Amino acid sequence: MAAQIFRTLTAKPHVASTLLRRTATTSAQYVASRARDPTFEKLMEKYKILLKAIAIQDLILASTSNPPSVSLDFLHRLSQKLHLNRGPAAFLRKYPHIFHIFPNPEKLQPFCSLTPAALQVIRQESDAIEDSLPLVVTRLVKLLSMSMTKKLPLRAVFKVWRELGLPDDFEDSVIAKNSDLFSLADGNEPNTHVLRLNSSEVPKDCFVPTVEKWRVEECCKEDCRVDRTELKYSFKHAFPPGMRLTKNFKAKVKEWQNLPYIGPYEEMGLVETKRSKSGMMRMEKRAVGIVHEFLSLTVEKMVEVEKISHFRKWFGIDLNIRDLFLDHPGMFYLSTKGKRHTVFLREAYERGCLVEPNPVYEARRKLLYLVALECRGLDRGIDELKIVESDENRVKEVKND
Repeated sequence: MAAQIFRTLTAKPHVASTLLRRTATTSAQYVASRARDPTFEKLMEKYKILLKAIAIQDLILASTSNPPSVSLDFLHRLSQKLHLNRGPAAFLRKYPHIFHIFPNPEKLQPFCSLTPAALQVIRQESDAIEDSLPLVVTRLVKLLSMSMTKKLPLRAVFKVWRELGLPDDFEDSVIAKNSDLFSLADGNEPNTHVLRLNSSEVPKDCFVPTVEKWRVEECCKEDCRVDRTELKYSFKHAFPPGMRLTKNFKAKVKEWQNLPYIGPYEEMGLVETKRSKSGMMRMEKRAVGIVHEFLSLTVEKMVEVEKISHFRKWFGIDLNIRDLFLDHPGMFYLSTKGKRHTVFLREAYERGCLVEPNPVYEARRKLLYLVALECRGLDRGIDELKIVESDENRVKEVKND
């Protein structure tokens, strides 16, 4: 038996070496070895604080007291879940432009409420979402259309409702009010529901992927140096600063760019499911096209990897989503700050801000500005309400902090 094993290993040494190469790099090592982008890392450093502030803000708004407030004792019991390592009091005092701590004479303990500036930002975001409801409906139609069955589990949509700019009551304000487009059905598991796209009369121009806009713009440029036929299946790339691009790597990227694929809104034929090398490459590029379009539909062109993974099966993606982002550093940037993996659409950002901002993004950016302020400005008596109305100063502060 020992001799047989020896002959097997010596007869095909390339198999053993292939296995060794596979196990040499673990998933964690692959993430750690990615090229860092200081701009996105700096932005995510603020976002991880913002996410904690939003979590506390939602708890305060859910309170039935008038004005809405919660006790610090209540927040202390949730410290681990909220990732408040030094406790709620230290966190709240660090951001006085958002939170106000006051003694409750009835409960005989400190409570926390939101400042007028924070409440104004919340109203601005709510108004922006209300004004963009037609666009929200289109986003939901596109999301369902990328599903192979034109269905998605409602709980998966709930996980990305904020990213898609949906109102918190979207079941009533969006789904129920557009019954010609959407309907809810019972899922396979108890107490679960599936959101279904009803209408087949949606305009075809609604299903033009966002990347097509870039391709048309590139083709129309007078100084376009790329062969227009090569743009047919290409995506915009912008690699992290300092990333070493070898000649072999550039050749592989060019080959991948020219590879035909099935778009996110097109029906996937039987040919694409074949396990040939070319079929697998087209399937991988189709998956890239889907996640690219998914990120394009989000308000801030970013989403947690864990959240988008809930759509993988429904989109027909038979690949590891996180590895997909890591394999294409020119299109996506993966950050691991804040004990979560967050992916950004690189082309949508410039110097830490969206290239094409929208009203909902602008409102959320004002809250990020208040986070960046920390305790600054209190001794100068800065008017918080005027701060959140000044877009120019806010953007400069967030960029240069």
